[in-house]
Amino acid sequence: MGYINVGIIGFGTVGAGTVEILQKNRQTISSRVGSEIMVKNIADLDIKSDRGISVDPSILTTDALDIINDPEIDIVVELIGGVGKAKEYILAAIDKGKHIVTANKALLAEHGKEIYQAADEKGTGLAFEAGVGGGIPVIRALREGLAANNIKIIMGILNGTSNYILTRMAQSGLAYGEAVREAIALGYAEDPPDLDVDGTDAAHKLALLISVAYGAPVSFDNIYREGIDRLTPEDIRFAAEFGYSLKLLALARDLGGKVEARVHPAMVPLDHIMANVNDVYNAVYIEGDFVGQTLYYGLGAGRKPAGSAVVSDIIALAREIQNGVRTFIPPLGYARFKKTYIPIQSIDSLTSEYYFRFSAVDKPGVLSRIAGILGDNMISIASVIQKERKVNGSVPIVMLTHEAREKDVSKALKLIDRLDVLTDKTMMIRVEEA
Repeated sequence: MGYINVGIIGFGTVGAGTVEILQKNRQTISSRVGSEIMVKNIADLDIKSDRGISVDPSILTTDALDIINDPEIDIVVELIGGVGKAKEYILAAIDKGKHIVTANKALLAEHGKEIYQAADEKGTGLAFEAGVGGGIPVIRALREGLAANNIKIIMGILNGTSNYILTRMAQSGLAYGEAVREAIALGYAEDPPDLDVDGTDAAHKLALLISVAYGAPVSFDNIYREGIDRLTPEDIRFAAEFGYSLKLLALARDLGGKVEARVHPAMVPLDHIMANVNDVYNAVYIEGDFVGQTLYYGLGAGRKPAGSAVVSDIIALAREIQNGVRTFIPPLGYARFKKTYIPIQSIDSLTSEYYFRFSAVDKPGVLSRIAGILGDNMISIASVIQKERKVNGSVPIVMLTHEAREKDVSKALKLIDRLDVLTDKTMMIRVEEA
């Protein structure tokens, strides 16, 4: 039995989890690959801290180039994150003909075109299962298991931090700030958790899913994103009264020539499968034209789930190396790399139902003034809840609309927010029935 040598750049949480799995499941892994997978070197700026696992100090280095320039290393695993040095290291390793495993969704979302193209032209393997959904094998499902299908819809809860915060707000009535502090204290969130709660992290992951589903890079800046920081326990309670749960959703739809791509809070029916994904769990719903509806569910982050995904990529590449494959599966699973970006539909063209919460002074005629502006902009009201009790000194007026155009909604809300009878900016949440 031969050896396949791996170099790991980044020995943090995921790097340590990766090494732990390679050590503990060594026999199982080698029996599946047909070769021993050996960690030849590990690079990190900090090679002194205890990671909870035992490694030979002689394989530790502070210079990533020791790995990239080593002709004996077959697979380079990049786990440092960020879009600076990580990009430099990955491109340098590809140029050396090495195969790449990465968990770096931000890098691939923002600079994927350059990296996908480099790997495609060099014929090297590029795997990034851990970039989306932690240990959930959704990238491989899209690239291989669902390869016979045209993908119609992708819907995901892709950020465990935001999902935990919304779960605590819903189940215990915590205010947003309280739920955030709890998530930080439990280690579920960074301090501050900006990229999680503003939708950026979920949008990075959606960009990867779209690229694999449709075989072309995505211009990340064209993905609409909106965070959860303005949501209140009142919004969650009102949503429940209407029969909905609030989730931070990532959505993509094939529109024929264009793709709808957006990340934002959304109301989903209480009997919808996504309404029951709670705490730090992730879920991805994918619908293909022949396979129909499929669902992928599990822990979306953490040392063990993410390490599991990284090692699965190492195994997949190692099998191809073992079998003498000369040209690896293209990064996005399409035989010819598409150099042009996927066209993304503007959010202004969206048609949806909407939830509005207006904070109004307690005076007659407020509802009629709001309804008049909505009507003038082709927005029809489906349901209204008007509470007599005050919330923060204002009376909440809550509405659900029939289907309306985003462009019309934006125009109407700008006019409504100028009314002197409102005390705060209107809360708007899209309703997702599909």
